[in-house]
Amino acid sequence: MNFLSLFVLIPLLMLLALVVCRNIKQVHTVSVVGSGAILVLSAYLVFAFLGERAAGNDAEMLYTDSVMWFAPLNIHYAVGVDGISVAMLLLSAIILFTGVFASWTIENQTKEYYMWLILLSLGVFGFFISIDLFTMFMFYEIALIPMYLLIGIWGSGGKEYAAMKLTLMLMGGSAFLLVGILGIYYNSAPEGGLYTMNILEISKVMIPMDAQRLFFPLTFVGFGVLGAMFPFHTWSPDGHASAPTAVSMLHAGVLMKLGGYGCFRVAIFLMPQAANELSWIFIILTGISVVYGAFGAIVQKDLKYINAYSSVSHCGLVLFAILMLNQTAMTGAVMQMLSHGLMTALFFALIGMIYGRTHTRDIREMSGLMKVMPFLAVCYVIAGLASLGLPGLSGFVAEMTVFVGAWEHQDMFHRVFTVIACCSIVITAVYILRVVGKILYGEVENKHHLELGDAKWHERFPVVILIVVIAGIGMAPLWISNMIGDSLNPIIEQLAK
Repeated sequence: MNFLSLFVLIPLLMLLALVVCRNIKQVHTVSVVGSGAILVLSAYLVFAFLGERAAGNDAEMLYTDSVMWFAPLNIHYAVGVDGISVAMLLLSAIILFTGVFASWTIENQTKEYYMWLILLSLGVFGFFISIDLFTMFMFYEIALIPMYLLIGIWGSGGKEYAAMKLTLMLMGGSAFLLVGILGIYYNSAPEGGLYTMNILEISKVMIPMDAQRLFFPLTFVGFGVLGAMFPFHTWSPDGHASAPTAVSMLHAGVLMKLGGYGCFRVAIFLMPQAANELSWIFIILTGISVVYGAFGAIVQKDLKYINAYSSVSHCGLVLFAILMLNQTAMTGAVMQMLSHGLMTALFFALIGMIYGRTHTRDIREMSGLMKVMPFLAVCYVIAGLASLGLPGLSGFVAEMTVFVGAWEHQDMFHRVFTVIACCSIVITAVYILRVVGKILYGEVENKHHLELGDAKWHERFPVVILIVVIAGIGMAPLWISNMIGDSLNPIIEQLAK
C-alpha cells in the first residue's frame, strides 16, 4: 500500500474507533491520538518530499500509485503529491489537530459530532492526494456533505438557514464542476484511444480549444464557488457565523482551500489555452471579491461575520493570484492559502473562546477584555496583525509575493487591478484595528465580564501552536516558497504552450 493512503486510512480507523467509544473521555482520546498521528504523518511527508527533491528527483508527482477502480470508464484510485499538495496536507493536519482541542467543550452528541468532523477531514485529505479527476470529485463531495449536519445540528443562530444555503450553493457549484470534469474526460483522447481521468495523462494531451472555452469557465466557477468568488460568495458568511468553532476553523482554514487548489490542479493545468484567453473575466470577479469582502467586514458588528467577510477577501486574493498565471503570483497564492488557513483558524478559535465566556459576538457589547482575559486578547491582536500583513508574520510574506507577481504584468488592465487589490490591505487594517480597539481596550462596560476567566489549557494549546506556525512561516518562508515554486513548473510550461 502506498503510504499516502494512510491519510485516508487513519480517519477511517478513527471513525471505526469512535463507533465503539462509550464516553466523552474515550472520544477525546481517539480524536487526539488520530489527529496527532495525521499531523506526524504530514510532517514526515514534508521532510521526505524535501529529501527526494534534494536528491535530484524532479518528477512531476512523487509517491504516485494507481489501482484500477472502475474499468468501463477507466477510473483509478490514483494518488501522488507535489509541493502544493504537501503544503495543503500539512495545513489540514495542523487545523484538524487544533480543531479537536477547540471542540473540547462540546457536550451535545459529542461522539456523533467528532465522527462528522473526522469524515470532513477524510474528504479533505483524500482530495489533496488524488490525481484522478473522479476520485478527486468523490472526496470533494465527502468533504462537503458533513458541513450540513455540523452546522444544522451543532451550530448557533439561524443555523438551519445557514446550513441549507451553504449546501445548496456548494451543490450548485458541484453540478458545474461535474459537467466540467465530464467535458475534460470526453476530450482526453482527441486522437482516439482510451479516455482517462488521470490528471498527469490528460496534461500530455491537447484538449481542443472549443472544448476548453466551454469547460474552463464551468470548472473554474465550480471550484470558485467553494473559494467564495464573487458573486457566489454569499453562502460563506452565513455558514461561518452559524458553525461551531472547530467547524468554522476547518471550513475557512481548509475547506475553502479546496477551491483554490482545484483551480490550480484542474482548470488551469488541463486547460491552459482557455486560461490565457479567459482569465480577464475572472480577474474582474476576484478583484471585486478582494475589495468587497474587506468593505463588508468594516460594516459588520458580529465577530464571526467580520472574520467571514475577511475570508471572502483573502480567498478572493488567492484566486486573483492564480489568474495572474505566472510563477511568482501563483507561489504567492499557495502561500496565501497557507497563511489565511492558519490565521483564520486562529481567529475562529479565539472568537469561539470569547463567545463561550461573554455569550455575545456583538462588538458593541464588549470592551476592556484585555483586563479580563489578557491571554486571549494578546493572541487576538497577533491574529489581527497577521491578517493585515505585518512583517514577520505569514500574511506579509504571502501578500507581498502575490502583489509582486501581479505587478510583473506590464499592461494597464493587470496593473489597475493589482492596485485595487493592494488597497484591500488598507481596508483590512481599518476593520482589524477598529475591532481590536473596541473589544480589548477601554473600560469594562459590562460588569458581568469582570467575573470571567482566561483561557484553560485545552484552549491555550491549539492557540499557541497556530501562533508559532504563523510566526515560523513569517520568519522563515523560503523553504516553503521554494517547495511550492518548483512544483509550479509543469503548470507554467503548460501555460507557455
